[in-house]
Amino acid sequence: MKPFLRLATVAGIAGLMLAATLARAEKADRDKPVNIEADRVSVDDVKKVQIFEGNVQLVKGTLIIRAERIVVTQDDDGYQRGVATGTAGMPPRFRQKREGQDDYIEGEGERIEHDARAEKTEFFNRAWVKSGLDEVRGQFISYDARTEKYFVTSGPNGTRAQPGSSERVRAVIQPKNKDAGAAVATPAPSASLRPTGAIAPALKGAQNIGATRQETAR
Repeated sequence: MKPFLRLATVAGIAGLMLAATLARAEKADRDKPVNIEADRVSVDDVKKVQIFEGNVQLVKGTLIIRAERIVVTQDDDGYQRGVATGTAGMPPRFRQKREGQDDYIEGEGERIEHDARAEKTEFFNRAWVKSGLDEVRGQFISYDARTEKYFVTSGPNGTRAQPGSSERVRAVIQPKNKDAGAAVATPAPSASLRPTGAIAPALKGAQNIGATRQETAR
């Protein structure tokens, strides 16, 4: 089995480029509609901006983002971009099925931005992403579903932490050789979207979502 993470030197940035050849997102998700539920919705049709607040849940195929607030904007071609934020005790959470496997990519950060056109998800501040038994932490994580790579830095917004800072990129990479594979059983997909083990709420039905004036992402 190929390794989930492959380290590479990034000139001028204390980060990691992580090749996720076994962690690519479910390809069918790109053609699925976006369904959103919330306690309160504000829509600006002129600016093509929709603001969802209060226990928000965004679902696009197997992709799920839960947050306190999600702002969705749409470009002229109909592609959507969502910016999710949470509270101090409950950051936004991301989860998506891995292509061809009964397993998930999951993560969180103080802010999560998902770009449907670029198929890219970015995690800002105290970011954490996990796939299988491998995980990585940093102040910024960018996951590109097209190239199947992660980019992680110790500083905010893709920068390097200041000299003397205690911030570091931290990764746990499990061995993938045959012997290790036989010794370590592959766990069932976690029901949690947080490393603390808190159970995420069950998905609600989408039969009433039409009232929130959904858009269909290409």
